[in-house]
Amino acid sequence: MPEQTANTAAAMTTSSIPLRIPTEQEALYREVLTVLEDQQIPYAVAGAFALQMHTGICRYTKDLDVFLRAEEVPTTLAKLHEHGFECEICDPVWLAKAQRGEFYVDLITGMSNAALVVDISWIQLAHPAIIVDVPTRVLAPEELLASKLFVTRRERFDGADIAHIVYGTKGNLDWHRLLRRIGEHWEILLWALMLFHYVYPAHSDYVPRWLWLELTGRFLNEVQNPDSRAPFRGSLIDENMFAIDLKEWGLENILEQYRARREPKITTVP
Repeated sequence: MPEQTANTAAAMTTSSIPLRIPTEQEALYREVLTVLEDQQIPYAVAGAFALQMHTGICRYTKDLDVFLRAEEVPTTLAKLHEHGFECEICDPVWLAKAQRGEFYVDLITGMSNAALVVDISWIQLAHPAIIVDVPTRVLAPEELLASKLFVTRRERFDGADIAHIVYGTKGNLDWHRLLRRIGEHWEILLWALMLFHYVYPAHSDYVPRWLWLELTGRFLNEVQNPDSRAPFRGSLIDENMFAIDLKEWGLENILEQYRARREPKITTVP
């Protein structure tokens, strides 16, 4: 099968055609992964590399997504700084970056809304992988799916990626673990699975029957027994698209509460 150059593939939506990563970019990724391995930092690669492993979809990316605990970020930034990277904490709740030239590494410790936080189990459950010739690991499909559930913004929506993960794995997922991981946000999972069913109606059995019954049963109970005290949750989806609710209609900003209580936050190097 012919390979695509990264620049050619950049404008493509989805493809199974392997990409040739530019030499400079590949060398940078190899250097970063080698540093993390040498320092024995617990981490797992997500993003395009994990998606390719679990679905076969090849997607060009200018960044390397690394999932790790907030406690590991200071050491990681310090070591990457020693290797000539410009490092910054973009958001203490979930994101730091290390950049050299036009390529960069995202150090991700959870979701931006703080609804999901990376703990050591995300790393322990990761799958072995070889990335740019470095033995490493990628997020398991369950955690990769979870990481995309709240990517629901106007400018980016990962619902298709979630559908592809379920389809690509034929539903061979630890659904109990995923449900525990999502916890109180189970309606977001149901939303994503409804999209999967709409897209792949012949493969609804990739989602186990017990899970369909569990989630739709919960939903039916919520609809039949609404809680008048339940908080407005639009800001957890996108505080910009639901800005009018917060700024003009006076609804509660639950996003601020989630982010405020998120601990530990990313800190600078001691």
